[in-house]
Amino acid sequence: MRTEIARPIRLTDYKAPAYRVSATDLSFRLDPTATRVTARLSFERVGDAAAPLVLLGERLKLIAIKLDGADLAPDAYEITAETLTIADVPAQFVLETEVEINPQDNKTLEGLYMSSGRYCTQCEAEGFRKITYFPDRPDVLSTYTVRVEAPKSGFPHLLSNGNLIEQGDMREDRHYAVWEDPFNKPSYLFALVAGELDVLEDSFNTMSGRTVDLKIYVDTGMSARAAYAMDALKRSMTWDEQAYGREYDLDLFMIVAVRDFNFGAMENKGLNIFNASLLLADPTTATDADYERIKSVVAHEYFHNWSGNRVTCRDWFQLCLKEGLTVYRDQGFSADERGHAVQRIKDVKALRARQFPEDAGPLAHPVRPSSYLKIDNFYTATIYEKGAEIVGMLKTVVGPKVYRAALDHYFATHDGTAATLEDFLKSFEAVTGDEVSKWLNWYTQAGTPRLKVTQAYDAAAKTLTLNLSQSTAATPSQSTKAAVPIPVRLGILSEDGTPQSFGFEGHNQTEITYVLSDADAAITLNDVADAPVLSALRHFSAPVILEVEEPKSHLFARFRGDMDPFNRWEAAQKLARDLILTGGDVAPYADALKATLLDGTLEPAFKALIMALPTEQGLVQDMTPVDPAAIHTRRKAVKAALSATLYATLRDLYDAILTPATFSPDAQSAGGRALRNALLDLMMAGYGTADAARQSELSALASAHYASASNMTDMIAALTALMSVHGEPYEAALDGFYARFKDEPLVIDKWFALQAACPHPETLSRINRLSRHADFDPKVPNRWRALVQNLASNNPSVFHGVFAPDSYGYGFVVDQILTVDEFNPMTAARLVETLSGYKRYASPYREAMKAALETIMAAPKLSKNVAELTAKALDQK
Repeated sequence: MRTEIARPIRLTDYKAPAYRVSATDLSFRLDPTATRVTARLSFERVGDAAAPLVLLGERLKLIAIKLDGADLAPDAYEITAETLTIADVPAQFVLETEVEINPQDNKTLEGLYMSSGRYCTQCEAEGFRKITYFPDRPDVLSTYTVRVEAPKSGFPHLLSNGNLIEQGDMREDRHYAVWEDPFNKPSYLFALVAGELDVLEDSFNTMSGRTVDLKIYVDTGMSARAAYAMDALKRSMTWDEQAYGREYDLDLFMIVAVRDFNFGAMENKGLNIFNASLLLADPTTATDADYERIKSVVAHEYFHNWSGNRVTCRDWFQLCLKEGLTVYRDQGFSADERGHAVQRIKDVKALRARQFPEDAGPLAHPVRPSSYLKIDNFYTATIYEKGAEIVGMLKTVVGPKVYRAALDHYFATHDGTAATLEDFLKSFEAVTGDEVSKWLNWYTQAGTPRLKVTQAYDAAAKTLTLNLSQSTAATPSQSTKAAVPIPVRLGILSEDGTPQSFGFEGHNQTEITYVLSDADAAITLNDVADAPVLSALRHFSAPVILEVEEPKSHLFARFRGDMDPFNRWEAAQKLARDLILTGGDVAPYADALKATLLDGTLEPAFKALIMALPTEQGLVQDMTPVDPAAIHTRRKAVKAALSATLYATLRDLYDAILTPATFSPDAQSAGGRALRNALLDLMMAGYGTADAARQSELSALASAHYASASNMTDMIAALTALMSVHGEPYEAALDGFYARFKDEPLVIDKWFALQAACPHPETLSRINRLSRHADFDPKVPNRWRALVQNLASNNPSVFHGVFAPDSYGYGFVVDQILTVDEFNPMTAARLVETLSGYKRYASPYREAMKAALETIMAAPKLSKNVAELTAKALDQK
């Protein structure tokens, strides 16, 4: 078994750079296999006078090197596989290097590579060192002037960061462009794109009256599909001015869509690069979820202009400083655009689906890690989603006005610098006058806290006493945990579900926010007239696991009438989870769900969310040891029972929702489609237990839904519904779908993903066949994720071999991880997590998952990315 793991990088070892780069001048002579990159770097010593100059570089062929215009002798510098070191340099100097790189052969999709015949870059986190020798770290900030030269034929657009200051023709059908970025930035924000592209153009007038040119570059013929992204960009710019007072600073903002990309998108200064799947949309090729995600990601990358670019992170340990804050900002934008209640539920669902399991497993890590082997492995839900939750808690505690003042102070104080979490928190201290260092505990320790609430009501005194306590279980490398500040939003209802007022700290209130800062505390609510139903942790005011001692009737009271939409949804989820895991009569739950569906005051999008039962993946967190077969069987049975009990109501509601003749991606229209498709899904859940007549009716209903679908949202919903029928109707629809969209790569990704996520005994053999399909290429991340990641992450019944004992999907996933690790370690490593929680599973799953991890670990030439995560999963430090 492979056990050697490279020496980790530790936060405690941080040292400020010995040299700064005041100016960076780059020249690219683009060639698919032999691109020449000339770098002219102006250095100034700012640290230890004895420190050598150490530049980082990987896969570079050094052609020439000069210091202050003079060639350096070979014995004046040393080159290793990862560094270029010059032992003796003056206090100020100019270093010039020329290197050769091979973009066409670069399948890591880091540095400079080719995608669909175009040149493209991805430099976060450590890709710039694959372009040229440089002190490639976030606290080395520099201005950049970039000259790009390429043939005119095939490469009419030559793009880089900043403002275009010069362009022209050259001999031999070549041309050039010169770009200047006047703002200091770290090397990870460098970007370059060259190729044949269509462009959608628009403009935006800032709050100070400047005009900013907006350009979105896409595949030829696709500019119309960028219209929604352009609208999202303009809305984002307006929102950031209004909500945060942040105005865009350059005269030009560009976005480029590429097909081959390891991330969703990248916030390079003035030149964002997007995975095409998160930029291009029209009704026939994109779902409502795609539209929603496009708006969110466009906003996220734009908001990075201030929270990430103008103020960047000092080192990669501070990654959450830019990502957590920016996720919180894009969540706020999405909530204002699409509705706060629905957005909050979706954000929490994502957090629980991705981050809570991360916190509960061997890959648990703090929001600010203390060490890493490959920083690529820390682009996690903990960094992003949990990081956003901490910012949200701070805002909850200090209030919107103080929060805005603290952010203004942070941006003003650290503009143009590389900051730390401590710098961020000091801005809150500066504005509030209060010491907030205890919030660092949220950042520096892993694990999800458990908040326990017990209650005692004194009817005679009309008081409700609440005892609150918190605890966090041990996680790898952290056996003991300190208390963290937990804001707890509280309200109370009567047993019939109506709100109650109460007295607290001398005031009559309907809701309070109490901050539990210690391990435990007790509070008393006065003037509670009726027996209370507690509504705790409203709006999910803290990322914790809530445990409340209460009768089931209280859950039903909240399900039927809590004025806080999140807690109403949460009560339904808890009741459904209890039904699935412990059994019981489905009728009371069905009655409450029916009342909710018939409530005309509730928006359709909320009804669609409340209809969805907890997922099989989510239920894993509530079972010890985990038995995937039991979860699948029980959940399927409950869903079928609900379908049978509510069928008439579901069908009436389904028939009453008319499909508009014209598609609109707005929140209200999307909510209507979401509800209609959720009703179809629940009806189809009864197919397996229905009689022949009902089965025939359901099969016809799903087929009609597919045949009449005028948009991709409804088509995908119909194909999902036909999974229940399977057989000829399902196969015919799949074949028709492929024939119609075979020339649409983003839609064919959906075709692969649908089949990979189908919970059916035949699916694993189908996936094996699809991995040999002419349209499947593991070197294309979107296509690989559609097939392989969907199996491992979104199809637990097939992944864990529920339908055929000893026929797990583990082996297929291991083979895919090892194959992709040879050329794209970053992408391969992300699937290790699907096997990492093996200790929580029952036999024989536990042993089979562990054996799969051991197979990975024993592989020769394993990347640092995969080796680090596999070793952690196997408890090999």
